[in-house]
Amino acid sequence: MLADWQDRVRRAADAKTPLRIVGRGSKDFYGQELLGEPFATLGYAGLVDYDPTELVITARCGTALTDIVDTLRGAGQMLGFEPPQFGAAATLGGCVAAGLSGPRRPYAGAVRDLVLGVRLLDGRGDDLSFGGRVMKNVAGFDVSRLIAGSLGTLGIVLEVSLKCQPLPSAESSRVLELTADQAIQRMNEWGGQPLPITATCYHDGRLYVRFAGAKSAVAAALREVGGAPLADADAFWCSLREQQHPFFATDHAAALWRLSVRTTAPFTNLGGPQLVEWGGGLRWLKAEAQVDPLRLRLWAREQGGHATLFRGADKSIGAFQRPDAPLLRIQRELKFAFDPQGILNRHRMYPDF
Repeated sequence: MLADWQDRVRRAADAKTPLRIVGRGSKDFYGQELLGEPFATLGYAGLVDYDPTELVITARCGTALTDIVDTLRGAGQMLGFEPPQFGAAATLGGCVAAGLSGPRRPYAGAVRDLVLGVRLLDGRGDDLSFGGRVMKNVAGFDVSRLIAGSLGTLGIVLEVSLKCQPLPSAESSRVLELTADQAIQRMNEWGGQPLPITATCYHDGRLYVRFAGAKSAVAAALREVGGAPLADADAFWCSLREQQHPFFATDHAAALWRLSVRTTAPFTNLGGPQLVEWGGGLRWLKAEAQVDPLRLRLWAREQGGHATLFRGADKSIGAFQRPDAPLLRIQRELKFAFDPQGILNRHRMYPDF
């Protein structure tokens, strides 16, 4: 199979024919336009290696993410970045290529932080491997982390090795009635304390917080924080991760923006309802049509971050905020190094890329 894939990539490169890498399409909404001939990756699936004692799992790109999660859970482990799946169709390759993380991300690490190694097919049809299956294996530039979040623009992910984490022995969630300003202040105060927090969310006057770890540590945190027990906590955090929470309900008049900012950024009226995650560092915004995207991106930049049009029919303004010129030049050079003919997921990150 891989020999056939290499031949196809090389023919496409010779003809400068764009290829659109696709697993099951669960992340097709994310990024810019979908362009090129579909290049299906589902056929290359299965577990390559998993030793629970090593806390590392290696699998092929077409492997269902649900299979990975179930396998780890059976051994009392999990993927610490709590990846969103957006349906049962998600694949491991798409998970890493999209680089999306769930509520646990600020406390356990992002996708890129837990990728130990990758094997990929670049735009020349070369089969390349970076990193490995152990924790200390990188000398120099860490290409494995670079692939996470690249949306398939640098290569077709073939295999991935991920660091796993043990499931916590105890978990409990609380909810507090607070204003937005109070919630942001409280989350930042908690961030400076040794509390076993694994998720936070503020929406509509309520601050939700999840604790996980040793039973004694969780019990002490509950006494410290107070609040009321959160009923159906597992369902709540799942709805948040999978964007099935009522806040994310489809509204064709609004676009969903994802603003990544410093945790201390003030709660600001940006032209629509908001939901705050990641200790204050992630602001989801349902923006009405009249909201100026340039204003959103200027505000995000002023607050030390950037704004992404996560879901929206009109992406003429660009789904991703363009980096400053020096960083953009580096991205262009990396793209050319891995895909000199620009055939892999062309325009998926930037309209002119």
